Amino acid sequence: MTILVETIEETRRRIASVRAGGRIVGFVPTMGALHAGHSALMERCRAESDFVVASIFVNPTQFAPGEDLDRYPRTLELDLDRCRNVGVDLVFYPSIPEIYPNGSDSTLVETPGLTRILEGAARPGHFRGVATVVLKLFNIVQPDIAYFGQKDFQQLTVIRRMTTDLLLPIEIRPHPTVREPDGLALSSRNRYLSARERSTAPILHRALTRARDAVVAGLANGDRVRQILRETLESGTGVVVDYAEVVDDRTLEPLTELTGRRAIALVAARLGSTRLLDNLYLSE
Repeated sequence: MTILVETIEETRRRIASVRAGGRIVGFVPTMGALHAGHSALMERCRAESDFVVASIFVNPTQFAPGEDLDRYPRTLELDLDRCRNVGVDLVFYPSIPEIYPNGSDSTLVETPGLTRILEGAARPGHFRGVATVVLKLFNIVQPDIAYFGQKDFQQLTVIRRMTTDLLLPIEIRPHPTVREPDGLALSSRNRYLSARERSTAPILHRALTRARDAVVAGLANGDRVRQILRETLESGTGVVVDYAEVVDDRTLEPLTELTGRRAIALVAARLGSTRLLDNLYLSE
């Protein structure tokens, strides 16, 4: 049975009783508009923990002015059905005042070295909002394990760093990107794509796989890999490239030489008004 809880007090009370019994608490934070990628996270959480908590909260502090906060899809009943089908025990569905009682005067959390590049450069303040809300949710739920998708790789890296730097006793477990059959990474924003844009969107994954194949074949020059990424993306009709980068998977430092490094390619592109992200490790 899935329980819907809207207050911090009740959430803490219910989880405290679970923890008193020595059970492992797993947590999947979400902004709702759940899809098969979220289901995969929750299913893994269900398999690896005793009590599964999911949160549904469209976090206003990670949206910049002019971004899609107001039109971000809110599909609570469908989301609850998905949570029930997976076997989530508790869904935390707070209001904005519940999470931000002091409004715009809220304390903020930042990991500066990781948040001024890539997505952080394109969306100033975004990761400050992400880190802040995730820390709040961690303090409310106090999970043993928390699950995040690899699709938002920079977000995953920021959360790992915050968890380590603030000495939080939480294990962060990443989950591989879940894709459509044509390679498009699942995202709540995919529903914004027109039919024509949707047919073009898999070019992000094609660019990444071409770059990976080149590296596997022996290419070790980071700039040449970036060129492959960008040229492939720009061959798509209506694709506007925000960035096509090759970085170290721990520090997000741009790489010029890939030999001996855990390199990952990160891309962001716009199709119409929709901004898509994807990434792929370039070697095992």
